[in-house]
Amino acid sequence: MLSTSSRTLAASRLSLSAATHAVCRAALFNQHRGPLELQRRLFFSSYKTRADDAQNGSPGSAGGTAEPKKTLPQKASRIVRSILHGSEQVRQETKDTLSKVLARGKYVHELTTHAVKPGCMEEYKATVAELYPRIVQELSPAVKLVGSWTTDIGELDTAIHIWEYQGYPALSKAYSAYRTDEAYRQLQKQLLPLLRERRSQVMLEFKFWPTHPPVTKGGLYELRSYTLKSGTLLEWEQNWRVGVECRRHHEEPMGAWFSQLGELNQVHHLWQYPDLQERKEVREAAWSENGWPETVLNTVPLIQNMSSRIMLPMPFSSLK
Repeated sequence: MLSTSSRTLAASRLSLSAATHAVCRAALFNQHRGPLELQRRLFFSSYKTRADDAQNGSPGSAGGTAEPKKTLPQKASRIVRSILHGSEQVRQETKDTLSKVLARGKYVHELTTHAVKPGCMEEYKATVAELYPRIVQELSPAVKLVGSWTTDIGELDTAIHIWEYQGYPALSKAYSAYRTDEAYRQLQKQLLPLLRERRSQVMLEFKFWPTHPPVTKGGLYELRSYTLKSGTLLEWEQNWRVGVECRRHHEEPMGAWFSQLGELNQVHHLWQYPDLQERKEVREAAWSENGWPETVLNTVPLIQNMSSRIMLPMPFSSLK
C-alpha cells in the first residue's frame, strides 16, 4: 500500500503531465496561426513567469534571494518552450523591435495625403508640380519622391504622395528645410488655401518587399490600406512573404510599408495595372497559386478595416 508521501509525489507527476499535455494541445490547436503566433504566446508566457518570480522574491528582486518554487503551469510552459524553441537565439529574436525584425532598414518613407477642395485640383497639381520637383532637386540624394497620384476611385479630390528619405536624419533635415526655406514657404502659402485636410504618416518598408525604383508603365495604381489588430503585424508579415511571391507570378509589386508615426497598426500595399480589367484577371489568377488561398485565410482575421484607392500618376511622379 502506498504511503502518503508516495501518493503525493505520484499526484504531482500526474498533474505536471496533464498541464504539459494541455499546453501542447493548445499549441497544436493554434498551429494554423503560424509559428510566430505561437512564439509570441510563449514569449508573453515567459514574461509573466519572470514577473511572478520577481514578485515572489527571486534572486536580484527586492523580495529576497532564494529562488521560489515553480508552479506546475510554469514548469509545463518552460518544458514546451524548450521543446519548441529552446534556442537562445530564437528567444533573443522575440525581444527585437518590429522595425528591426521586419524592416529593410535602409530608408524611411512618408505617406502624405492631401484632401483638395472641390474645383481646386488643377490649381493644386500646378502648384505641387513646381514645389515637389524643387524639393527633390535641392535635397537629393537624401530625399526622393517615390510617386505622386490623384485618386480616381475611392476618396475623391485626394492627392497621395510617397517620399523616401535616407534614414531619420534625412527626414529631420528635410523638415528643417521646409520650415526655413523662403521659396518653399511661399509655395506652401499658395498650396494651403486649396486644401481641406492634410495627413502625414511615417512608414518603413517591409524587408521582403522593397520599393520599386522609378519606372514608366502607364495605366493605374492601387493603394490598398489595412488597419490591423494590435499585435498581429508579425503574422501579417509571415503570411505575406508567401502571398507576394504568389502575386509576383502575375504582376510586379510596387511597394509595401508599415506605419511607425502617425496612425499606427497600418499597412499599405502598392500595385500597378494597365487597366481595371487586367486588375480583375490578375487577382483571379492568383487563386490558382499554391499558398495564395492560405495567405488570404490567415490574414483576413487580422484586419480591423481596409480600403482601396485607384490612383492616376501626376506627370512628375517617379512611378507612372
